[in-house]
Amino acid sequence: MNHLHVTAFVLTLVLAPVLHAVPASAAPAERWTVDLAVDTDDVNVRLTSAGLRLTDPRPPPVPATGSAVAEGMLVSPARALSRPANRFRAEVVATAAPGATVTVQVRGWRATGWSEWRDAVPAAVLDQPAQQVQARVVLSASRSGQPVEVRAVRLTADAVTAVTAATVGLSYRVYATRIGLVGGTTANGHVIVPRDHFVALPSRRGLSPRGAGDYTVRVCTTGGSRCAYAPVWDVGPWNTRDDYWNPSTVRENWKGLPQGRPEAQAAYQYGYNGGRDQFGRVVLNPAGVDLADGTFWDGLLLTTNSWVDVAYLWTGSGPRGWWVTAR
Repeated sequence: MNHLHVTAFVLTLVLAPVLHAVPASAAPAERWTVDLAVDTDDVNVRLTSAGLRLTDPRPPPVPATGSAVAEGMLVSPARALSRPANRFRAEVVATAAPGATVTVQVRGWRATGWSEWRDAVPAAVLDQPAQQVQARVVLSASRSGQPVEVRAVRLTADAVTAVTAATVGLSYRVYATRIGLVGGTTANGHVIVPRDHFVALPSRRGLSPRGAGDYTVRVCTTGGSRCAYAPVWDVGPWNTRDDYWNPSTVRENWKGLPQGRPEAQAAYQYGYNGGRDQFGRVVLNPAGVDLADGTFWDGLLLTTNSWVDVAYLWTGSGPRGWWVTAR
């Protein structure tokens, strides 16, 4: 008889309550300016007298997976709100060369933990009111390395009506590849160590800050004999704006694909988007998740790239898990 083995991380489980409608609020909106000071949570950005810039705007020497342009990220400290809010709007003062971009995203702390990151331009509306909010500024250079400069980010928080109900966390069967790249740096600034334990998903919406497990997955072999829990610490494979686990009404890109099907899988198997990823590269495998070596070899005992069952633990309002520590 096969026995289920769980490895790599200790989890803290929290039962989530049933959610209710968020009443529209007549209270005045709350406004503030995001602190652009750089600290240890931030990656490839620096603050100058002219604004927030990429430290190195040159295109990275990347393998077949990962971003094809230089990116940087600033994560602001969490802000406690004077009253719960579920709509957040950003005003950005920036200068960008052609092809360079700046994205402002927010997430809110609710009874069930952090929401996914959502773009705050024109507005991010969460399914529950949040007591705290955190902002993230993502800078992307052009393909030729032309930079972007952010001088100010201002946020507005208020409440609008949103109705939802308790849901089970999503789980899909996707193709997994091994990350390797020991000594490299992930999208959240983590330096990869031998036999590391984390995963990469092709969207920043589920990217945890460095050293945290706010967004965690359970990855199992298709036979169910091995499972591993791991935090999401990198972005990829192939795409960086493909939150394929979300429905089309929420999904950032590739809204015409079925929920649960990565764009890379559709491109590789069916020639979707001309068989290419968002950067125009020919997709060479159908990967929807990348596994660090320790998760790949030690957690699941894989010897080659394989199909796996992935549960995206933050997507449900039932039991949730956070990565705490390795053992």
